[in-house]
Amino acid sequence: MQLVVLGLSHKTAPVEIRECFSLSEESVRHGLRHLSEGENVYECVILSTCNRTEIYAVVDDTSDALVLTAYMSDLTGDKFPVAEYLFCYEENECIRHLMRVAASLDSLIVGENQILSQVKKAYFIARNGGTTGTILNTLFNRAIAVGKKVRTQTRIGYNAVSVSHAAVEWVKKIVGDLSRSRVLLLGAGKMSELTARHLKAHGVRTTFVSNRNFSRAVELAERFGGIAVPLADFMKCAVDADIVIASTGTPHYIVNAQDVACLMPRRRGRPIIFVDIAVPRDVDPAVGAITGVSLYNIDALEAVVASNMAERTREACAAEVMVEEEMVETLAKFRYLAFRPMLTNLTTKVEHIRQRVLRDTLARLPDILPAERKAMEDLSRMLIRKILRDPIVGMTQAADTGQEHFYLKAMCALFKLEEVKEETHRDSKNCRWHPKQQTRPVAG
Repeated sequence: MQLVVLGLSHKTAPVEIRECFSLSEESVRHGLRHLSEGENVYECVILSTCNRTEIYAVVDDTSDALVLTAYMSDLTGDKFPVAEYLFCYEENECIRHLMRVAASLDSLIVGENQILSQVKKAYFIARNGGTTGTILNTLFNRAIAVGKKVRTQTRIGYNAVSVSHAAVEWVKKIVGDLSRSRVLLLGAGKMSELTARHLKAHGVRTTFVSNRNFSRAVELAERFGGIAVPLADFMKCAVDADIVIASTGTPHYIVNAQDVACLMPRRRGRPIIFVDIAVPRDVDPAVGAITGVSLYNIDALEAVVASNMAERTREACAAEVMVEEEMVETLAKFRYLAFRPMLTNLTTKVEHIRQRVLRDTLARLPDILPAERKAMEDLSRMLIRKILRDPIVGMTQAADTGQEHFYLKAMCALFKLEEVKEETHRDSKNCRWHPKQQTRPVAG
């Protein structure tokens, strides 16, 4: 059996390629059903986000990964050669890859928040669809756990790493609760859209959007529950705004010192914050000298972004160590799972022997008292537990030594478990993958 992941991501394919593989929830469910119907695909999970589409699967051997490749090709209608954009990791590297993905170490922006919930969702869809078993259940639960650990025990997801996010975080530090603030956005492009999204996430209820192309202002305002304002009237709107965030991309200032000087008396002493994230700048630097006005430009924000990204990079080192530690524990868990069917069969066989011998013995003692009967029952259970303890401990210890195959053969031969073991393997798709020895050292 082989544990594999096949897919593509922002590291291997440009956006025009990735978008061809973006799957809706219904498409994911259909894909899982399609893959699981194959004879040699025992378990599968499909993870599809804006930056990656990946199939995690348990297959008979590596050659069966061609089934996964064919499925990926079908998504594009064979419009282009898919193989040049795909990566495929097996066994230990597959485990490591999923853990790094869940920990946001493989993301376009290291430390981003969405990926862990996306991994959870992909796993839940597959589990509810019946396409996971012992191997992928174990793997995804471990990956989700290490993702949570990284987010709670490091600062990898702290602080802004985009200018629009930094702008919102910046004003939040100044004013505190943004839910009561009125924000005026100058511009309706991508930067303003991202800013609007961050504002909404921070609870801002009143957002004005002003843009030279009024229809685009209306569109953006409607998407985020805001109010569109013609560009010629934005200074009238600024009378009621607490914060103005500008990113129009025009080649000249659209906010000049004279207009702001005339604005401030109408505000009756209420301060106002201007955040200029446009290049070229939208706000005349002289505006910052006016009483009651705080002006911040993109240079200040980019310094914050660079500093925060450096901090995330440092925290990523600690996260990598957590992933490697979890790798060791997960591989040990998988090696134990390889023994579990045999150990179950062993304890079941011994229990049947115990019950048969006890039943025959009690049949020869018809006058035995209930208390004595219970004492014999307890004694027989304790004897079996004591006898089996050392072999079971020895087996679980061998699970991390690379001698699994030797011990499995020995135990099956000594206790005549071969027939039972074969039946178990024929009837179950679980616990059939034996990981190779971990050779990559834990990061220090």
